[in-house]
Amino acid sequence: MPDAPTMAQCFRDGGYQAYCVGKLHVYPQRNRIGFNDVLLEEQGRHQFGIKTDDYERFLAVQGYAGMEYAGGMAHNDFLSRPWHLPEYCHPINWAVREMSLVISRRDPGKPGFWYLSFSAPHPPLTPLQAYLDLYRDVEMDKPTTGNWSMDDERLPNSLRSRNLGALVNASWQEQAQARRAFYATLTHIDHQIRLLIGILREEGILDDTIIVFTSDHGHMIGEHGLWVMTPFLEMSSKIPLIVIPSAGDKRYPIDAKDDRIAEFGDIMPTLLDMCGLPIPKTVDSNSLWSDQRREYLYGEHFEGEYAARMIRAGRFKLIYYATGNIVQFFDIENDPRETTDLSQDAQYADELERLKKLLIQNLYNGDEDWVQDGVLVGTPDREFIAQDNRGMLGQRGLRF
Repeated sequence: MPDAPTMAQCFRDGGYQAYCVGKLHVYPQRNRIGFNDVLLEEQGRHQFGIKTDDYERFLAVQGYAGMEYAGGMAHNDFLSRPWHLPEYCHPINWAVREMSLVISRRDPGKPGFWYLSFSAPHPPLTPLQAYLDLYRDVEMDKPTTGNWSMDDERLPNSLRSRNLGALVNASWQEQAQARRAFYATLTHIDHQIRLLIGILREEGILDDTIIVFTSDHGHMIGEHGLWVMTPFLEMSSKIPLIVIPSAGDKRYPIDAKDDRIAEFGDIMPTLLDMCGLPIPKTVDSNSLWSDQRREYLYGEHFEGEYAARMIRAGRFKLIYYATGNIVQFFDIENDPRETTDLSQDAQYADELERLKKLLIQNLYNGDEDWVQDGVLVGTPDREFIAQDNRGMLGQRGLRF
């Protein structure tokens, strides 16, 4: 971890009790990153030194030791089946139950900072049968296919190389089943969140609680033929951000919407600002509780062969794939599903050039080598070679 205060530590320094339940995804896995305590559900990840997480221990106590993945579903693939253990053993239910206990056992003389992190709807897709039944007769919406994604061989190498799994080029029936399971899981989460609202209300602290709902990423779930979570396309990179202030706060009235370009890093300064706590100088993102606005947002993902970079400015988005020197350019306002790549359209040449210059200004740590004489040149394209998937995208087994 970098030598900088985390959000949890800042709240603790401000007198708050800070607890986390669910997926934390840090290294080492038992690093509390500033929380007083953490109850982990790491989706069976043992490769970083942890022998078992707290959810696995719960299953063992219930008589289901090692059975987390006994349903045979994949950790990174969109195959699906109903949950194979009793409903109360589902990780969504476990996380809400444990967080409810944390809240009910809080020190009433101190404020609280609580972080509940669901692993779902990240695969494995194992919704409860009751939620699958809710969508049984619902006609599934079909994914969009853009003018740039109709032919796999036209995709940037990094997209083709990361787009693995059983549902790539699968039949519509199989894709519809995956989307149905995905939606069922989201509804399950929605209903469990109601229980958290309920315990905050019954504990008498709902009106004095700020609630933030967000996610670490989205997922393509078949959009443009992709079954990955890493592209800078809207389905994977545009995440929800809902902030509910404490009761009576008039800054943002009910149903208010903010059209500012925001990023995940804005959450820490926003919450510290709302609670009147100092924002560390190490924080380089914006408080959305202030009037700060950014003219554009720069993003990056992966290094080397799979490197992708992004600029979002106003209604336009540029995605750059260094391998092959490939540019995609979209008008998000008029084409939110990114069906039309405008990078070769002369009508948008000036806007494209403006975003390219912004991209070049933000490159660092070796990425500057992709530029010669002020022009993006990237790195040579590579022949696409299908990857070995012997491990079935990190398939888990029975644990003994």
